[in-house]
Amino acid sequence: MPEGPSLVILRDAARVFEGKRILRVEGNTKLDKDLLRGRTIQSIRSWGKHFLVELPTVALRIHLLMFGSYCIDSRKDKPLRIGLGFAQGRELNFYSCAARLEEIPIDLLYDWSADVMSEHWDPHQARDRLLSLPDMYACDALLDQSLFAGVGNIIKNEVLFRIRVHPLSLVGALPSAKLDELVREARNYSFDFLEWKKQFVLRKHWLAHTKRTCPRCDIPFHKGHLGVSDRRSFWCERCQLLYE
Repeated sequence: MPEGPSLVILRDAARVFEGKRILRVEGNTKLDKDLLRGRTIQSIRSWGKHFLVELPTVALRIHLLMFGSYCIDSRKDKPLRIGLGFAQGRELNFYSCAARLEEIPIDLLYDWSADVMSEHWDPHQARDRLLSLPDMYACDALLDQSLFAGVGNIIKNEVLFRIRVHPLSLVGALPSAKLDELVREARNYSFDFLEWKKQFVLRKHWLAHTKRTCPRCDIPFHKGHLGVSDRRSFWCERCQLLYE
């Protein structure tokens, strides 16, 4: 599943279509294409794992799910979910995704202070919300989009390894300094992810995610589907402390 930094890359690339009129709408989507066709794109934005095309009266929201993808000015040999066509043959195409139309203005719909990639990110708010959820596992907290919009499983595993916290640690048991570290590194690692992704070297920087051996302790990692989210976790029993 593409994480927040990948959506930022898509957003920045797709901003060439801001101010452009949508001439064609294609694909097997069941959305009302007439609400998009002929409209001019006001802005291209992203929130967490959502890609947003803002139009005068509605916004098109795209979620790439687990295996979604996109193309700009090209196509894939697979069923098109939704494609937007512009003048001079330019196009923006999405595959294997979820698409919906939002009639509520997106500034009212989304809490930008919860997006770890946003300039409006508020770490104090994230910390306060965590304190109100003392029985939540650390692995679930990082994947909660109301707390850390844009954080996905890769970032979760890498952040917990970076701060030496076991994924099944309880939020309420974390020392104050460790809680601050979790909030801080959720954002820091997301921006590291962004830069490595742009340079096509992201996988080379993984220390825990999908790895077999802890680079700090030189012992085998444990792995399993943990927490309420039941997502894959990779952790070291020696250097990642369990707070409970």
